[in-house]
Amino acid sequence: MTSAESTAIFRRAWSLYDLIAAHNYMYHREIYAKLADLLMRHQRPNRYRVLDLGCGNARFFAPCLMQSPPAHYEGVDLSEAALEEARGYLAKLPCPVVLRHGDLLEAAESTDKQWDVVFTGFALHHLTSAEKARFFRSVERSLSDSGWLLMVDVVREENQSREDYLAGYLRLMREQWTQIPRDQLETACEHVAAYDYPESPSTLASMAGAAGLTSSLLLNRYGQHYSVLFSRHGLPEDAK
Repeated sequence: MTSAESTAIFRRAWSLYDLIAAHNYMYHREIYAKLADLLMRHQRPNRYRVLDLGCGNARFFAPCLMQSPPAHYEGVDLSEAALEEARGYLAKLPCPVVLRHGDLLEAAESTDKQWDVVFTGFALHHLTSAEKARFFRSVERSLSDSGWLLMVDVVREENQSREDYLAGYLRLMREQWTQIPRDQLETACEHVAAYDYPESPSTLASMAGAAGLTSSLLLNRYGQHYSVLFSRHGLPEDAK
């Protein structure tokens, strides 16, 4: 596949993702509003360092950062086309911005920097269970003592199989995502069926706890769409 073909595929896929988000089918508005509020309450305002793993084009996270600018931002994604768009969305951040082409797990495992916030948005569910456990161990190693791992992702119910989760989520997509053209909706369904491997809340908390991130706080939940803060010491009372 040529670079041009890869870029064209990304742009089609991201156009579909943006359309889904524009209709708020995955609750981006509510989720990212909460993240923006949380970052404004960070214990190191304007001095915190952010690593964004699987940053995509950063369209939804960039406005959160603009409200509470970090001292440094680094984003990692496998798509060069996504990173090209991210440069535009992050251009007004008043801090150094580094965008790197790479795999999110490899980036988590190879970073030699300390981060105050590690963020991953709707990306972790693409990893296997063993890879997720590696992810949590790597993030814990690279977090500052009071650092936060902020995860936005789809999550299974407790004791729900992947097959049952997929059946329910695909049914929801086909019944409720009514503003998505049928051919594009089926493309999205095919992607979910092939690549989504969400975990249950207790499994994620167990993986994080085993890695040393023993505190977890559910920030919000909209159906299968969760945002969770993991840390070593919990969230300050004034940030809850």
